[in-house]
Amino acid sequence: MTNIIIIDDHQLFREGVKRILEFEKTFRIVAEGEDGSEALRLVEQFRPDVVIMDINMPETNGVEATRKLINRYPETKVIILSIHDDESYVTHALKSGAMGYLLKDMDSEALVQAVKVVADGGSYLHPKVTHNLVREYRRLAEDEDAGKSAAKGFSPVEVRRPLHLLTRRECEVLQLLTDGKSNRGIGDVLYISEKTVKNHVSNILQKLSVNDRTQAVVVAIKKGWVEIR
Repeated sequence: MTNIIIIDDHQLFREGVKRILEFEKTFRIVAEGEDGSEALRLVEQFRPDVVIMDINMPETNGVEATRKLINRYPETKVIILSIHDDESYVTHALKSGAMGYLLKDMDSEALVQAVKVVADGGSYLHPKVTHNLVREYRRLAEDEDAGKSAAKGFSPVEVRRPLHLLTRRECEVLQLLTDGKSNRGIGDVLYISEKTVKNHVSNILQKLSVNDRTQAVVVAIKKGWVEIR
């Protein structure tokens, strides 16, 4: 059983998150709060597995509360909720110790999946956030590589698909993960079911020896297997 605390200063949104999670039999909502300072008190009282924390709250915001919470209770895992997809917000959240970052326009599937992944010790970023981070990472890497190549007289390295490791369809799915597509979005592009997409993603994670889709995208970027579009 995964014990969860929800922290958000908007009661309607908090209730919506609670209702979605309560459909999962392995989830249990043990407490709710509306401020970061209250989160610390509730975590001390209930010792949850996962805390779902809004980033913008009065008094103590989600990033500050996460930093304090992780310092005191390092075994507790935090997922940040936000309306901001800018990489600076994501970076601050991850530096504070959060293991997940979701946008508030997420669908119910993403929320449930995020809690499961984070509870199992993995990390989960909203697909749009992943795309923005990867694009920024790629930009910085290209700037660095361009400087080195210019100094040595090299031309940019072309993208090479990992067909020695992944099937052609899995390469397509990996590219769409990099583009920030959700499972449903990938299915719409490739005209396949969400279940089939999930199977492809699972195969990709296994073959790349990574725990989640974010790590798979980072590996693909580093090895030059995908394009940043």
